[in-house]
Amino acid sequence: QCILSGSWRSDTGCRMVVSILSKDGSFSGSYLPGPAASDPKILTSPLEGSQQDAGLVPQPTFSFTVHWRLRARTTAFLGQCYVGTNGEETLHALWLMREAAESPAEDWKATR
Repeated sequence: QCILSGSWRSDTGCRMVVSILSKDGSFSGSYLPGPAASDPKILTSPLEGSQQDAGLVPQPTFSFTVHWRLRARTTAFLGQCYVGTNGEETLHALWLMREAAESPAEDWKATR
């Protein structure tokens, strides 16, 4: 049914844990990047997001942001949950990361 609550792992080893969705589709949780297993300085970072009502559409869209704890960065994710013929749920998402720029002249390189 594509409910985001639970634990998810990406192809690159990133981990996301999502709390129970609220009635309005909002959720919170935590995110840990894939390379973090080898770097003890990287902490799990909080995430906040929302999911389209899965009762209205079988494969809902979602969005969430991660506010990195040790760096002046925020990443926004936007995607959709798909249910395969075997019933397995898969998330497909794009992301955009913004770091703090030193000045307006440096703004051009602050978004990836």
